[in-house]
Parts: sequence; structure tokens; C-alpha cells
Amino acid sequence: MSNAPALIHSLLPPAGAGSPNESPETAMTDPTPSQPARGWRAHRQEIQFLALFLLLLLGSFTVIALKPVNDHVIEPFTGLVAKVSGFVLAAIGQGTEMTGTIIRNSRFAVNIRNGCNGVETMLIYGAAVLAFPAPWRSRLTGFLFGMVAIQIVNLVRVVALFLTGVYLPSLFDSSHTVIWQTIVILSGVVLWILWAQRVMPRAKAAP
Repeated sequence: MSNAPALIHSLLPPAGAGSPNESPETAMTDPTPSQPARGWRAHRQEIQFLALFLLLLLGSFTVIALKPVNDHVIEPFTGLVAKVSGFVLAAIGQGTEMTGTIIRNSRFAVNIRNGCNGVETMLIYGAAVLAFPAPWRSRLTGFLFGMVAIQIVNLVRVVALFLTGVYLPSLFDSSHTVIWQTIVILSGVVLWILWAQRVMPRAKAAP
């Protein structure tokens, strides 16, 4: 975590970049050099990004914790994740059956609950994308692409965990609580870094 500020600093465009009031001629002929920002002002964009990111993250986690949102949004979404995962497992010959959010065959059963639906990683990624100082079109495109990509990773997780439970049951607990949880969260972080690096030139040029 000690490298996070440096990473954010390297991704964020410099303050004042692309200002519409500064022409190339002015930048070349102005004999008075601008004074570099000092103290917290030198990291103003990083502070703004982190503050907005934390605000969005706190707000989104608060919203999904509300019972009506959980009952009418999160639980149906979790059921959809379970249904798609069960379909994929049946398609690869696992003979699975679905009962609500439970996927089972003759050898193993797993219940897809909150925490196994990828929602937390989606919220972390979404907050980071929306807080980043990029054009709104780029933010929305990155947001939607990342949501789909994270769910693909999560689908692989559910399928892999079910197969682990069938063929390597002694490894299921460690795979579930450590390995795949880490992989899914890291996938969101990596997706955001790749997206931010891609939009950074446009963010610098944006007024």
C-alpha cells in the first residue's frame, strides 16, 4: 500500500495541463516562469481523486447494505450469477442442477451468496473510474467495460471453485477464501490501472 500515492500521482494528469487559456506561443514567449505549487497544492489532484474515490466507495457500500436494495437488487443479481454459473457447469458436463442460488450435482454443492457475486470488486473499480479526472465519455465506457470484465473473472471463479470442490475438495476452503478472493480483487485493480493509463493522454488534453 505504500506505493499507492506514487502510482496515483503517475497516472493523474498534472494540474493545469491542457488549460484553454494558455496557447503554445504564450508558453514559449512568456518570460515569467510560473511558480511550482508547494505543500498540499502540489498534490491537489491526488487529494481530490482520493477524497472522491472514498466518498463514492462509502456511499455505494452504504446503499447496497440497505435491506430494500439487497432484497430487490443484490439478491436477484446474485441469483443471476448462480444461474449463469450453473449453465456453464452443465455445458461442460458436470450435470449440475439449480435450486435458487445453490448449484449441485451428485458429488458437490455450492451456495452463491453475497461476497461471491463480484459486487464488492465492481464497486471498488467503479468508484476509482468515476473519481478519475478523465472525460465523462471515457469514464462511462471504462465503467461499463470493467463491470463486464469483472463478472467474467467472477464467473471463472465460481466455475473453478465448483470443479475444485468436485475433484480436489481438500483445497476448496483455501481456494475460496484466499486464492480466488484475491484474484478477483486484483483483477479490478489491474483493470483500473490499464484503463487509467489508456485515458491519461486524453485526460491531460481535456480542459
